[in-house]
This record gives sequence, C-alpha cells and structure tokens, in this order.
Amino acid sequence: MAQAVEEWYKQMPIITRSYLTAAIVTTIGCSLDIISPYNLYLNPKLVVKQYEVWRLITNFLYFRKMDLDFLFHMFFLARYCKLLEENSFRGRTADFFYMLLFGATVLTGIVLIGGMIPYVSESFAKIIFLSNSLTFMMVYVWSKQNPFIHMSFLGLFTFTAAYLPWVLLGFSVLVGASAWVDLLGMIAGHAYYFLEDVYPRMTGRRPLRTPQFIKAMFADEAIVVPRNPNMRFAPPLAEGAHQD
Repeated sequence: MAQAVEEWYKQMPIITRSYLTAAIVTTIGCSLDIISPYNLYLNPKLVVKQYEVWRLITNFLYFRKMDLDFLFHMFFLARYCKLLEENSFRGRTADFFYMLLFGATVLTGIVLIGGMIPYVSESFAKIIFLSNSLTFMMVYVWSKQNPFIHMSFLGLFTFTAAYLPWVLLGFSVLVGASAWVDLLGMIAGHAYYFLEDVYPRMTGRRPLRTPQFIKAMFADEAIVVPRNPNMRFAPPLAEGAHQD
C-alpha cells in the first residue's frame, strides 16, 4: 500500500506535486500548532505596511481543519490539477504555472476590491484564505475544456462535465458552506477561459501569453511518442552509395 502511494506521488507532474505537498504540509503544520494560521491569512494592511508579502502566497496553501472537507479538497486538487497539467498543458509547464499565477492574482484582486464596496465588504472581509477558490478555478477550467465527459455525482445522477462546477456549487450550499468561495473560483476560471480560449478565436490575439522570464524557469519537456513495434526503418545508406 505504502509503495503504491509512493509511486502515485512520484508520477505526479511537477506543479501538481509541489502544490499538493505544500498544501498538505502547511495544513498539517497548522493542525499540530507548528505553524500559526494567523501568520498565513490574507491581510492587505500587513502586506503593505509590515511588508509581509508572503501572505499573498501562503493564503493559497492552507485548507483549514484536517477534516472531511480537507480530504474533499485534496482530492479535487490532486485530480484536476493533475488532469490539466498532464493533458491540456502537457509539455507546457510554464503555461500551467502562469495559469495558476493569473488565477491567484484575479482572486486576490477581487477580494481586495470587494472589501472596498459597501454592502458586500463584510462578506469579502471574511474570505482570508483563497486555497479552496483556486482549486475550484482549476475544476472550472477543466470542465470548460472537457465539456462532454459524462460524470456521476455520488451515484445519484449523471451529468456532463460542463455542469460540474454548478453541481459542486449546489452541493456546497446544501451542506451549509459559503457559496462565495466557489463563486470566486468560477469567476477566476471563466476569466482565464475567456482570455485564453474564447477571445483568441474571436480576434486572433492572445492576451495571456506566458512571459519569457516564467518560461525560463521551466525546462522544455520532451513529449515521448510510443513507437509502433511493427514499424521498420530502412538501413542507412552505405558511404559512397547514391539514392535513385
């Protein structure tokens, strides 16, 4: 069993493995009181005035208590982050990293701006960790890129992947969780989907080109194509021979 888990972990692509590891270590560290969540949550005043810029990153790593909800989100993080990185972003690690960076930036911006708007500022002030929203963004992007895959929800009913975010949103409301968290992920995911897939088809321009300095951080990955065992190649021409 332990060996199977180790193999599963090692076979994860680099971004998925890194994010999952950081999330688990951070959440377990907080549960054991090794790390304090008060040093991780998003606080614009502390970021600006005290230069605690790490909060812009750490608020995406903490998934609250070690409970069923934590396992639920770890499953979705491991599954859909891996599916995106291995399929839609196969051989494009830098582009996948840029997608997560874009999503994190949009989510942070929405919370900061929302906190300044009357009537909704109190709701946004309660959102101090955006880890669940970033996970939901990945689910949304995957569902948009694979809309016709058939899925089942707890064996109760079937639907296509295009409706997966809405099914999960309804489930969150049903169990009493905040819908804001999921809605933020859907907004960030739709922003990425529109700018990366829809807008380029409409105008021929791609506004979300991955910057060169991010591409320089990741080595180009070679995509291995399995060789047909029945395929035969002609022997090389002998020196001095001429081909007709």
